[in-house]
Amino acid sequence: MADQVFNVLFLCTGNSARSIIGECLINQWGQGKFRGYSAGSHPKGEVHPLALAVLRRQNYSTESLRSKSWDEFAQSGAPAMDFVFTVCDNAADEQCPTWPGQPITAHWGIPDPAAAEGDEVERMMAFRQTFRELENRIKIFINLPFGSLDTLKLQKKLEEIGQTELGE
Repeated sequence: MADQVFNVLFLCTGNSARSIIGECLINQWGQGKFRGYSAGSHPKGEVHPLALAVLRRQNYSTESLRSKSWDEFAQSGAPAMDFVFTVCDNAADEQCPTWPGQPITAHWGIPDPAAAEGDEVERMMAFRQTFRELENRIKIFINLPFGSLDTLKLQKKLEEIGQTELGE
């Protein structure tokens, strides 16, 4: 298990902000142990420009990021997921596809930064907040003692992480 690379899928409705940020963060922080992906039930078809701006300001590579359907990951030949996290309320309530390999799932809901109102500074602050919340949860997640947790304990820990707010 020590050499295993875990595949992690972040789901949202539009796959333009939260799930994209989650994919990018886990690929950065979980290097060598986690491989991140993202998708949406109704993808927007493009990554939100402010999501890209936040990631670039933190020196994350954004070249490979794209908005895509979750259907890509439910097809034969797709990477088998070990973990699937919904990061928006709409995706948590939707009927998800049956994922090959029976991944562990959890809801890590975060307000939609793309729905933030106000001037560009206020909207950018919403994207930065999303980045910080997901970064906090992902850092907790990648540091779990996977080898000593059975599936039920791991599921409970993942649900707890979904309730974590900044500063906890």
